[in-house]
Amino acid sequence: MKDVIIIGAGPCGLSAAIECQRQGLSSLIIEKNFIVHSIYLYPTNMQFFSTTELLEIGNVPFTSPNDKPYRHEALVYYRRAAKQHGLEIAAYEEALNVEPLEDGSFSVHTSNLRGERQVHHAANVVIATGYFDQPNLIGIPGEELPKVTHYFGEAHPYTGMKVTVIGGSNSAVDAALELMRVGASVDIVYRGDSISDNIKPWVRPIFESMVQKEKITMHLQSKVTEITTNSVIVTSNEGKTTILDNDFVLALTGFRPSRVLLSSAGVTMDDDMDKPAFHPATMESNIPGLYVAGVIASGRNANEVFIETGRGHGKLIADHIVEKRLSREMELKS
Repeated sequence: MKDVIIIGAGPCGLSAAIECQRQGLSSLIIEKNFIVHSIYLYPTNMQFFSTTELLEIGNVPFTSPNDKPYRHEALVYYRRAAKQHGLEIAAYEEALNVEPLEDGSFSVHTSNLRGERQVHHAANVVIATGYFDQPNLIGIPGEELPKVTHYFGEAHPYTGMKVTVIGGSNSAVDAALELMRVGASVDIVYRGDSISDNIKPWVRPIFESMVQKEKITMHLQSKVTEITTNSVIVTSNEGKTTILDNDFVLALTGFRPSRVLLSSAGVTMDDDMDKPAFHPATMESNIPGLYVAGVIASGRNANEVFIETGRGHGKLIADHIVEKRLSREMELKS
């Protein structure tokens, strides 16, 4: 039986495993895809908002010729960090549910690529799953059409096409600029009266210049109300309707963490933001021995936890597990 099972091999899950290792705790990471799968799903040419120092885990230096590294550099870095620390990772094995046992330990039921069911046992469990598996659906007619995607990889497949981007965040702005560069006709539809205040400062002036030059068309204070095979219907806040000729829709409306594993273990949700109950000083949930790390600790606003903040959750967890173990040993001696 492991001291700790960590579910999720993202940066925060890897960091938690490294911190447990430092404290002499045995651990196993269970990952339904592969290491840092969420970063792999980022746009191919994406540049991080954070510096390399803020993305580092386990005292492994993240070197880059760029002040703000790119996606491909992060993939190399996290693979190297996991290898350097010799982390035990069960890749392509999905955790189906977490079962608290009478003795205070846990059973984690999983299924691998071949559909084989397994049961792992641990004294503690850390749920560090990400959020890219569950896009925020708009709930409009036509959203299920094959021309619609909630993920943007790179612009090349959209060369010369008419593309509507839904959203006003960094992902929407980055996608629009890449699409424009390959000759796509780009419309952005956003419900706000301006793009997000959090747009990367080195990107904002370029984007605004392209809008001013009419290389990108903005539809602010508007929303897409229907998608058809050859158009999108845009409705303004005043009720005005516009029909745009369209080949593809990028619905970049964000993602939300899955709560299935938390619910299976009996973790309660704190408020209407669907946030799990946990102690911020230890990351322990209302179920003793079950912890949360990374974005899963956020509510519906997944942007309240980033790699640079979530990477510190592992130390809080490892410290608390060791503290509890020492406390039990002292009780037995007395």
